[in-house]
Amino acid sequence: MTKTVVIGITGGVGSRIATELLLRGHQVTGIARNLDGAAAREGLTLKEGDATSPQDLAPLLRGQDVVISATSFVGGSDSAALISAAKTASVPRLLVVGGSSNLEVAPGKTVTDTLDFPQTYRAEADASRLLLNGLRKEQDLDWTFFSPPSLFEPDGRTGRFRLGDDALLSDANGKSAISMEDYAIAMVDEIETPQHPRRQFTAAY
Repeated sequence: MTKTVVIGITGGVGSRIATELLLRGHQVTGIARNLDGAAAREGLTLKEGDATSPQDLAPLLRGQDVVISATSFVGGSDSAALISAAKTASVPRLLVVGGSSNLEVAPGKTVTDTLDFPQTYRAEADASRLLLNGLRKEQDLDWTFFSPPSLFEPDGRTGRFRLGDDALLSDANGKSAISMEDYAIAMVDEIETPQHPRRQFTAAY
């Protein structure tokens, strides 16, 4: 059993990661800037906090075994603030809900580099890459960056998926997808049995 913080507890993926953690008997602290709508559950402690402020965030992380950042990269969090807060709080492990934009579709070419990448997602993708690159330079953090595939929506819990590294995974029909519920399973699996220290990985059907 771990003491785990989920930053972004009110979001779609953050709430599902918390549910999976609680299902397996972990103690969870959920953090959000606004906790309206967050339901109290046994084993879950809710705290308000600003993920863009290291001074505000660090005290909330101190004493925890694992910290999961499940916020948006634009507005919801700040790469420098997250890294600073994690280091200040001496966090043993930091896991980040990444984005598919950082996954490769060919050697040296990421999803962001493709011609049909939507410009509406460009700012979020750039901020995601900034955090990943910042983590790769860190010598004092045990981090993991977990990037979902292209289609990432609530769609039920099956427990059947494949793991990958830096490359975008697709099925035989070219579909790149995983449900938020199955993503949460893979995230908690990584907490319980670490396989990807200090690197990015992905999961898909």
